[in-house]
Amino acid sequence: MRRAAAGVGVGTLYRRYPTRAHLLDALSQRSYRLVLEHTRAAAASRGSAIAALTRFFEQTISARDDLILPLHGGPVSLDENTVALRTEISDLLEEVLDRGRAEGTIRPDVTAIDIIITGAMLAQPLPHISNWDRLARRQASIYVAGLTDSIDKPLPGDRPARAQLEAGFEQGVGASSVADSTVVS
Repeated sequence: MRRAAAGVGVGTLYRRYPTRAHLLDALSQRSYRLVLEHTRAAAASRGSAIAALTRFFEQTISARDDLILPLHGGPVSLDENTVALRTEISDLLEEVLDRGRAEGTIRPDVTAIDIIITGAMLAQPLPHISNWDRLARRQASIYVAGLTDSIDKPLPGDRPARAQLEAGFEQGVGASSVADSTVVS
């Protein structure tokens, strides 16, 4: 909402978006389309799944200032277009994970929602941290290294599922219900 920096007046903004909710919904849709673009690139990449996920996280960190999404504190939208975007993002990330499982490079208990939640955390700078982008890239590298199938110890807790995340959005509690739920995809 950098209208001043963009040289856009309040009147111009509200002629296009009659309410704050309309504006936030448009920003959210734009954000999902940006994440979808990154996800499609990951799914279409010819490299390993690990390389595709590394690039996905890199793009997420680089685009963090452009993301107005529920897991970043943005508004929750349940309209069918938004749900379709979230579904396609999740499905494409699952394709990348499936490719990695087939390659033997991704552990079997990682889900697309794990990737989505990690991306959301990496894109949300922590207060009092200088050079967040550098630190986020380090954290992404540590996370990606932990995705490998060479780790024999199972991950704690239940596998998060997209349905849980959507149910949390519907309840208005966001991602907190993902960790508390026992539904498995």
